[in-house]
Amino acid sequence: MTSIRVLWGLLIALCCLQAAIADDGERMTRVPLLPKYQQECAACHLAYPPGLLPAASWWRLMNTLPKHFGTDASLDPATVKQLADWLTANAGSHRRVREEPEQDRITRSAWFLRQHDEVPAATWRRPAIKSPANCMACHAGADRGDFDEDRIRIPK
Repeated sequence: MTSIRVLWGLLIALCCLQAAIADDGERMTRVPLLPKYQQECAACHLAYPPGLLPAASWWRLMNTLPKHFGTDASLDPATVKQLADWLTANAGSHRRVREEPEQDRITRSAWFLRQHDEVPAATWRRPAIKSPANCMACHAGADRGDFDEDRIRIPK
């Protein structure tokens, strides 16, 4: 009887651990977007959920806006501070996002590359997709932080 109780205890502990891990992944993308962030960043590209990058990457991106991936995305200092504070406060901190990807690009992070390893290079070059950074091309709910694999639709 004692061994059954121990097994049930272990099973319950494993279920709680799995729920905590799953919840951490959900929080990564489900932080409600700051309206100012949505306004400023989504004018040019998807307002990426802050949990997709670690705080250090967001800080560097916000402090290099005049050279933002080849574009001058300068903002006034008060807006930069507001957005940087919000992004770093909501940045990814769990295991899969702790590393700072090359050039602070979400698409160069280890977790992104793992999640998209089955996507052929030619797919990214399709006119309806153009690049791995165009999340909305395949993830219709990306603007709401929904990247569920069951709802992916890859354009032809």
